[in-house]
Amino acid sequence: MHVPDGFIDAPTSAVTGVVAAAAVAVSLRGARRELDERTAPLAGLVAAFIFAVQMLNFPVAAGTSGHLLGGALAAILVGPCTGVLCVSVVLLMQGILFADGGLTALGVNITNMAIVTTVVAYAVFRLLVKVLPRGRRSITVASFAAALLSVPAAALAFTLMYAVGGTTDVSLGKVATAMVGVHVLIGLGEATITALTVGAVVAVRPDLVYGARDLRQRLRLRVNGELVDAPAAEPAPVAARSPRKVWAVGLVTSLVLAGFVSFYASASPDGLEKVAADHGIDKKAEDHAAADSPLADYGVKDVTDARLSGGLAGVIGVGVTVVAGSAVFWAVRRRRTAHPADVSPASTSGA
Repeated sequence: MHVPDGFIDAPTSAVTGVVAAAAVAVSLRGARRELDERTAPLAGLVAAFIFAVQMLNFPVAAGTSGHLLGGALAAILVGPCTGVLCVSVVLLMQGILFADGGLTALGVNITNMAIVTTVVAYAVFRLLVKVLPRGRRSITVASFAAALLSVPAAALAFTLMYAVGGTTDVSLGKVATAMVGVHVLIGLGEATITALTVGAVVAVRPDLVYGARDLRQRLRLRVNGELVDAPAAEPAPVAARSPRKVWAVGLVTSLVLAGFVSFYASASPDGLEKVAADHGIDKKAEDHAAADSPLADYGVKDVTDARLSGGLAGVIGVGVTVVAGSAVFWAVRRRRTAHPADVSPASTSGA
């Protein structure tokens, strides 16, 4: 759902740019409360993982493919505010380095793919977690449903933006039907990837999953016929709680997905590209400002072997994204340490 330049007119793009900038500013402040010494190093990795998985287009219908948006996954793993920042970092890297998603449409893309998906997904996730039985399986089920609904929600958001600032005269009813229809199918893929990833991390290190921070249930003992809270267990040693192994496994997985598995991704146009071509939305699409980038279209310039070119581009993308994301979240973490008043007591109570 990377919107190119020319789909949405300049005034609407400017407004969405302001909305996106405001949301990022709020998220920077909110991320201070979400990130701690365990989760802050993982936030940059989550951004890199989303970048890698977005290269893996999967077929969803005849001549159409889809890929992960990542808002639900990021929100559940590292928190909604941090999730907005993760996806925004990915979109910025894709737009500048890989000519994927227009630069004048960056506000549109951040609003659709970072803000709408994260807000919708996390709201659905928290609602389901409250009503489902407490346990790891419920976290996985809630993750699936949240991710599934977040994708057509983003498709609707794009349709509304197009209704306000579309550059071609098309039937909005047909566009809305086509966008939601194909993105419900894409949402199934998004939900599967999100649930599998969240489930895997929860199974190994539930303390690193922001959405599972309430999973622990205080042990209660029966004393003289009454239930009382058991004394809190001593925290594990720092070495035992280190997320380094999870970080290393996640980075290697991201590199393999982007550097090797991406070669086998579907070459069919994604949902937005297909709808745009079928309904004439792309009539006024503009060339990307970074079309001459050495990494444009996820290939390394002057490398003639397609497999090697795409693999190198994917590895470079993962590396740049993890560095950029880690720098952002390291700075956010430092501000949290420097401004303890920004941290609510609830956010320091543990996972």
